[in-house]
This record gives sequence, structure tokens and C-alpha cells, in this order.
Amino acid sequence: MTAIVNVSLKAGVLDSQGKAVHHALDSLQFSGVEDVRVGKQIVLQLAETDKEKAMAEVTKMCEEILANTVIEDYKIELV
Repeated sequence: MTAIVNVSLKAGVLDSQGKAVHHALDSLQFSGVEDVRVGKQIVLQLAETDKEKAMAEVTKMCEEILANTVIEDYKIELV
């Protein structure tokens, strides 16, 4: 089973990398972009075949190491 974890900064947290990308896009004449937020995607190949157990396991991974839950949100998709 594959788990796809998307991690992004919480609303209201300054995204300095997003601001830098936005500035670069502006300087390259991509003027239609109103805002940029940069996140990360983590793809995990799991041995677990039970979706509930896999979700619980990946949630624990996110809470303990994959995301900084003070400033980041995460979403898990199992495929």
C-alpha cells in the first residue's frame, strides 16, 4: 500500500520560501500569480494492507516526525 502525505504550513504562518518563489515568478513576468505556498510531499511504501491500521501508523509518523504540527498541517491519502 502507498501512503501519500502532503505537508503544508498552517494558515497565518509566514512562508518565506513561498514569498521567494512568488517574487521570482513576478520578476519573470508571471504577473497573474496572487500567492504562493510551498509544502512537501512524502510518499511511503507500506507493508501494511489494512487501511485502518495503515492510516493509524502513518498518522503516528506524521505526529512524531514527518510534520511539525505546531506550524504545519498534513493530509494523508492511501492508495
